[in-house]
Amino acid sequence: MHSLAQRVLTYIRREELLRPGDRVGVAVSGGIDSVALLRVLLELRSELGIVLSVVHFNHKLRGAAESEGDQEFVAALAREHGVEFFVESGDVAGFAAEEHCGLEAAARELRYGFFRGLLEESAEAGTSGAEALAQRRVDRSAGSGAPPDAAPRESVPQGLKPEQKEWTLRGAEAPLFHGTAEAVPFPNPSHGAAEAAPFQNNNGELRLDKIATGHTLDDQAETVLMRVIRGTGLRGLGGIYPRILVEPEDWEGSGEIVRPLLGVRRRELEKYLREIKQPWREDSSNADLNFTRNRLRKLILPILEREFNPAVVEGLAELAEIARDEEDYWGNEVSGWLGTVVQWSQPESTESVVRSGESQPLVQISLSNPETVDPKVRVPEETAVEESALDDASHEPMEASISRPWLLTEPRAVQRRVVLAVGEEAGIPLEFKHVEEILRFAAEDGAPGKELSLPLGWRVLREAEAMVFVSPDLRQQERVADYEYSLQIPGRVSVPEIGGAVEALLLAPGADFAEYNPQQLLCAGLLPPRVVVRNWRPGDRFWPAQTKAAKKVKELLQERHIAQPQRKLWPVVVSGEEIVWMRGFPVPARLRAKPGVEAVLIREIPWNDGESF
Repeated sequence: MHSLAQRVLTYIRREELLRPGDRVGVAVSGGIDSVALLRVLLELRSELGIVLSVVHFNHKLRGAAESEGDQEFVAALAREHGVEFFVESGDVAGFAAEEHCGLEAAARELRYGFFRGLLEESAEAGTSGAEALAQRRVDRSAGSGAPPDAAPRESVPQGLKPEQKEWTLRGAEAPLFHGTAEAVPFPNPSHGAAEAAPFQNNNGELRLDKIATGHTLDDQAETVLMRVIRGTGLRGLGGIYPRILVEPEDWEGSGEIVRPLLGVRRRELEKYLREIKQPWREDSSNADLNFTRNRLRKLILPILEREFNPAVVEGLAELAEIARDEEDYWGNEVSGWLGTVVQWSQPESTESVVRSGESQPLVQISLSNPETVDPKVRVPEETAVEESALDDASHEPMEASISRPWLLTEPRAVQRRVVLAVGEEAGIPLEFKHVEEILRFAAEDGAPGKELSLPLGWRVLREAEAMVFVSPDLRQQERVADYEYSLQIPGRVSVPEIGGAVEALLLAPGADFAEYNPQQLLCAGLLPPRVVVRNWRPGDRFWPAQTKAAKKVKELLQERHIAQPQRKLWPVVVSGEEIVWMRGFPVPARLRAKPGVEAVLIREIPWNDGESF
């Protein structure tokens, strides 16, 4: 066994990535990392007792010749080693344009959507089509007489998008995304008992248990550094997790995406491939410095290695591992607190809704059971907060009450964690400033009954023995109308609908901007003397800095998991027809203030009880 394969085997067992009998699809693009992953797993499959296949997503981004060449190379590699080959193609550029997102984000969304489709649990007999990422049937028509390198069967794109929660396929064989999909069966020689297991479930449909991707130690370091630069907390420092649990709501069962090469440098993989005389494909887009990751890889990290620390990549990866372990520990601690010192109750505003039999969209809080959660598995953040309908009295939205004496006697780190966890469970988008304001409010002396306004219409009520997080009154939600207020620059305007005020500060050209977030500073010369503060409206678009194009406000809020009905109150500031500021997002790049010019800072100021402007 090659020494590199032995190291990967040790890592797989340490992280419990693969088990005997697993049906593993190896994601192979044709580049160094993925080709090395395939060759290593081929060497280890007998030892691990796993069944291998190859999966490839053709992004069609680098011209027909290069993209199709990659696909043909990967197909030939699968054919050479006698493993089954799954391929899908998608119009990434078209999808990015339609969704107003960057190419990197669009490519990842389509690619991981393809992976989720391969991990699906088949629908029960009698169901038609598919919902969400489940119920997707992989086309095996190429298996009956079609040559292994036959081109994918063309079909009409249905315009389905990976981020949608509920999809409906038109016909049993309709594609999941823009593009085509097929499975090309090659002979899969027996390598022990595990190899005898077919890639099928009880209904005879293809299924994989896990997808293995070729993320390396270098990818880990790049991810951590990128998040540090952009701003992150301990969770973000965890970087790329060795395992991602894929468990959509729409189907039973689950799969995993695993990263067996996270402990290996890219240069080690290149050396390994040269030693075994295995060719690979070069991706021309890896040299494009327009991509943030490429600039980090080609410019920043080499400087850090050369000028500061030759082991900076390993150091960043170790930091990620420490952060993941810390986050696992705190996650278990917080889960315990949420069921003990944090008490949950049905808000008064929902009792009348339940009695009247009405169905209102509510935030459903579900407490995690630490005994049922594998701390080594990363659960995608998008599953953390769900919106559910109050279909009957058994579905109760919850308000949280934290023991105030307990909270005030705990270390600051514990206080922050508990408050943030309550916010995450309830769907309140609490930033660092909100958490600090809540803790300051909790520590103040004074008569009980005072309130502090929070985002999305939530309030925190300070009582003698508790801090109570009060949800918006659902009885008033349908009566909430659009709001609109004029804001002079400089100036401040009261916005009762959001429980506070919006202020525009004018900063002189020579002022010290160090205390302000530069991503929130607007160029005063590009704004009129007055702007409008209002809630967003259907059709509104906003182009925050660090994104490729403008996007619908509705989509931006959905990506942040902002729950209804509070979402419709989300404030924006408008100059003419253009949104120049939006809560929680950086200002547009073209409007950002440059050093030495007069700047405008727009910010929210929460009300305390009885306070107004």
